[in-house]
Amino acid sequence: MNFRKHPKTQSQALVDAAFLAQALLRSPNQLWGKLDDQTKKNVINAFNLTREMNAYGNNWVLFSSEIEAFFLKYDKVVDKSRLDSAIDLMVSWYKGDGIYGDGPNFHYDYYNSFVIHPMLLETSLELKNANLDTANLYPIFLDRARRYATIQERLISPEGTYPPVGRSLSYRFGAFQLLSKIAYMHELEKGIEPAQVRCALYTVIKRQIEMPGTFNSSGWLNIGFAGHQPEVGETYVSTGSEYLCSEAFIILGLPPNDPLWAAPDASWTAKKAWNGETMIIDHTLTPDIIGADVYKERKK
Repeated sequence: MNFRKHPKTQSQALVDAAFLAQALLRSPNQLWGKLDDQTKKNVINAFNLTREMNAYGNNWVLFSSEIEAFFLKYDKVVDKSRLDSAIDLMVSWYKGDGIYGDGPNFHYDYYNSFVIHPMLLETSLELKNANLDTANLYPIFLDRARRYATIQERLISPEGTYPPVGRSLSYRFGAFQLLSKIAYMHELEKGIEPAQVRCALYTVIKRQIEMPGTFNSSGWLNIGFAGHQPEVGETYVSTGSEYLCSEAFIILGLPPNDPLWAAPDASWTAKKAWNGETMIIDHTLTPDIIGADVYKERKK
């Protein structure tokens, strides 16, 4: 794996390293804890190489901060400026009702789930754990993430489909990483039962996985949204990229006796709505704190 900036791939290694760091942050015992000392040193040295790469002015700032969150948790030698700059920018890019801009502008896609909310939560949690969340932002970020997870649950149709909007659609049901993560954290908003998230995600995943053409003759995922649709690919998408879909499986970390698994099947919101069943009315996130000025006040 390349951890250096390359003339052809530019800083793509920063993306790959950040997702590896995410896995190690999430699995301190099963992954990081079971590595031998030399391998741990190799990983730390490799992640150090990514510091020569500057993130673009969009969700990429969280790739830098996710790696620094790894250093904060495991190595203690951290470049806090890369953490702080990511937090500052994300605060300034917040648009309201649980949605961040991908940079200064709003983009209608699934990057709030692919990258922004999960990595912002993980980054700010490590700051909180190290007593460095001086502005006490983690609870605010969590409130916003809960709201976006609620929106995601409502986007899943009774048939287990969702709108094919925005770029990186070939990541398939990885679009619901945040919903899975919030369910795993037991942080779903009131009115959303864990079992309905289980059933909604199961239906989406089953529909996309079983679509003809999803896998090639060697068993690898093809590029596509529903089956093999190479036109959905982007310049940065490869076979490996397709496996970002596995982020939807975060709930598999819950034990069998957890209510998410143990409770009877339940209809999710859209299914209730279109079946004429009792459903919970939707409301925007209130109060909703927006803007860098509020952040500066909290940081004093």
